[in-house]
Amino acid sequence: MFESVLTLLAEHDDLQSQLADPELHANPARSKKVNRRYAELSRIIAAYHEWKEVDDNLEAARELADEDAAFAEEIPDLVEQLVVTAEKLRRLLIPRDELDARDVIMEIKMGEGGAESALFAADLLRMYLHYAESNRWKTEIIEQTSSDLGGIKDIQLAIKGNSSDPAEGVWAHLKYEGGVHRVQRVPATESQGRIHTSAAGVLVFPEVDEPEEVELHPNDLKIDVYRSSGPGGQSVNTTDSAVRITHLPTGIVVAMQNEKSQLQNKEAGMRVLRARVLARQQEEIDAAASLVRKGQIRTMDRSERIRTYNFPENRIADHRTGYKAYNLDAVMNGALGPVIDSCIHADEETRLAELGDPE
Repeated sequence: MFESVLTLLAEHDDLQSQLADPELHANPARSKKVNRRYAELSRIIAAYHEWKEVDDNLEAARELADEDAAFAEEIPDLVEQLVVTAEKLRRLLIPRDELDARDVIMEIKMGEGGAESALFAADLLRMYLHYAESNRWKTEIIEQTSSDLGGIKDIQLAIKGNSSDPAEGVWAHLKYEGGVHRVQRVPATESQGRIHTSAAGVLVFPEVDEPEEVELHPNDLKIDVYRSSGPGGQSVNTTDSAVRITHLPTGIVVAMQNEKSQLQNKEAGMRVLRARVLARQQEEIDAAASLVRKGQIRTMDRSERIRTYNFPENRIADHRTGYKAYNLDAVMNGALGPVIDSCIHADEETRLAELGDPE
């Protein structure tokens, strides 16, 4: 059983040898790739040894059961342990998304609901910042357009992880957050206490490790510069420092104006553009490989409603997984783990069904 792990054992040994070679660390991009794969395989190898030990113990107990009743008494517990360790290993053998260890760029935009939608977008931002903090991830606001009353019209946020293990990667957890987030509550602007429904859109892109990873030809880019402006169109500086970059082959448009210099805004724009192009390329690969799985719960479509936040009932519901809980106050303070775990589990179930028996 689990003969496929034997090949991974050999690969793990090879990666260990590579990591001991000083020349590897002279190439940061390759070193990062090897470290990620090594971390992924280390988790699988540890689970395999755990399962193998239980399997060996069970076999020995069965052989000695007729001679010693104590061994016979151990068999039921060992059988149960074998099921648990086998299931753990089985899940780890699911082919991972190769981008799971990546950092991400997240975009949150106000949607239907006007001022209330912008306030909800700000609430989502705080939720993700608290969740990132609980995971000891670093965050950086790349671009932000605020609204009146402390809301957010649009924000782009970089989130950087702290582990080379893909299972603990930022993309591995936040890739399921893309889509429409719907809120039901009494808006701050509502004088008669009526519950309103509004929404905000979220998109998540894997960050590019090295600029060379996504090649952007200058001839494929249309770059416009213009004067930065604040809320209501009020000019915030007197130079054309804002930058809009259009990637002609895909039609992807990125605009930046937060920084004071045109060069800084262009660099920030190129960073976001590379992430968007990488995400587009990966979506096309996924679609071709799986013909877009029916059970897929990750989407690049901001029009798909994925979750409802009902404040009067203190209820959070994920419409893709069926997850529901009445601790919305805690979730909005960053306790997003169980919601995301439901997405990871649902995705694993689909992949397990596709994978079949690993034996």
